[in-house]
Amino acid sequence: MTIHDESELHRFAALQERLGPLVRRIFPDPLEPRTVLVVPSLSMDRGVLEKITGVQHYEERLLCMLMLLRLPRTHLIYVTSVPVDPTIIGYYLHLLPGIPGSHARRRLTLLTCRDATPVPLSEKILARPRLIRRIRRAIPNIHDAHMTCFNVTPVERRLALELGVPIYGCDPALADVGSKSGSREVFKEAGIEVADGFERLRDENDMIEAVIELGRRYPELRRVAVKLEEGASGEGNAVFELQDSPNGTDLAPWVRRELPRRLRFEARDENWEEYTAKYRQMGGIVECWVDGEGKRSPSVQCRIDPLGKIEMISTHDQILGGPSGQVFKGSTFPADAEYRLDIQDAGGRVAEILKENHVVGRFGVDFVSVRKADGWRHYAIEINLRKGGTTHTFMMLQYLTDGHYSPETGLYDTPTGRERYYYATDNLHNEAYRGLLPDDLIDIAVENNLHFHGATQQGVVFHLIGALSEFGKLGMVCVGATAEKASRLYKETVEVLDREAARPAPDPEEYDSHHAGQDTRRRLRTAGG
Repeated sequence: MTIHDESELHRFAALQERLGPLVRRIFPDPLEPRTVLVVPSLSMDRGVLEKITGVQHYEERLLCMLMLLRLPRTHLIYVTSVPVDPTIIGYYLHLLPGIPGSHARRRLTLLTCRDATPVPLSEKILARPRLIRRIRRAIPNIHDAHMTCFNVTPVERRLALELGVPIYGCDPALADVGSKSGSREVFKEAGIEVADGFERLRDENDMIEAVIELGRRYPELRRVAVKLEEGASGEGNAVFELQDSPNGTDLAPWVRRELPRRLRFEARDENWEEYTAKYRQMGGIVECWVDGEGKRSPSVQCRIDPLGKIEMISTHDQILGGPSGQVFKGSTFPADAEYRLDIQDAGGRVAEILKENHVVGRFGVDFVSVRKADGWRHYAIEINLRKGGTTHTFMMLQYLTDGHYSPETGLYDTPTGRERYYYATDNLHNEAYRGLLPDDLIDIAVENNLHFHGATQQGVVFHLIGALSEFGKLGMVCVGATAEKASRLYKETVEVLDREAARPAPDPEEYDSHHAGQDTRRRLRTAGG
């Protein structure tokens, strides 16, 4: 359990009071000067994060915020653990609509700790007083600045106080309402259905007793879900099969014997000893596994601004994987038309309760949905009081197209009134991709006409590019005029990447000759009008 220093809490509350006037004065006017400090630290349980392949490159997911440089008087400071490849920075700046890349680059400050150790970025910054001074010097006007993070913990709170910059995010003192147990309690208060289960469990003994009780309540129950309070992307979850368990008095000894042997973990290389140690440290929940026809995993994203205004941002259908389908792999936007407004309504009810608890910033609500005879039935799973796997993808769509999300329809329209959809992933993986550098990826995208086109407002935008050569892993957002086109574009892109990664590297002289010929043809076309 996190212990909060009372003096620090009061000082942080006073600092956060600057957000309200900032939102009133600056946010409505795109020409107002402002500074956005991006600290994309994943300040979460290290053991959980170590299970995510290429997790150090997840700091790149918020590079979508470089699109804020389309606002001509905005300065952006982006801090990372290790330097970001200049090719990747150039890639994002080239995507900026209506602003020369050179103008945007003058307003961008990139700072790095040059530290690849598995420590959250915010801790690395706090350990470097000179870097903190560099960040301060890079801010033209401290009263026009705010900080944005992936999630806000006491570490980010201390960093904000060191810098004198408020955070547009949830006070970590309120983090409990976003835990697995806190989420279930909020859902019950909001009148939203949850799977039967138990929260506020303290250790493996509580876990075992909860599994036994659910087995007794529901003799036909096939499996239960066991979850750490602070798991990330489903990596803190596990599943226990009950379908061959005995009934009556034999159930309890069977569970006590078999649970340590047969609990199946979503995270790779996890084991009972390590998992229960984390359970004792942070606690967790046990709940019935939801099964049903056409099972889906939709989510809704919302924001509560510092003035208390609630905004519905988006809905998604999540693409899940892992041993039992609980690990986030990607998403499609928007969620299915049959239920997108229903889950949005549920998200609004959650937002009202969070607003009463003084929560500020973005958050997401995840569901498991199954089709019944009378329609879809939605079970709320968790609240994520942070940016999530759908945050950067939707922000990219917004920044690239200047469109808007309509809460009335659950659709996204460009300024010309055209709908846009996307298929996105953080987990495209192929060992053959290790042979590709960022420059290679961009060449492949351009030569195969996969890049995002500003004129048509369709195409592919890549992210997690830094993980490509080291881990063979990549993220992308495929934007199309229909859901079918977005899905088809994703499949075509994967086919192209797989083909190009398997192809032998071209001879340097032939490659240079080929591109020289392309340059000549471009010049001739330009000269000919």
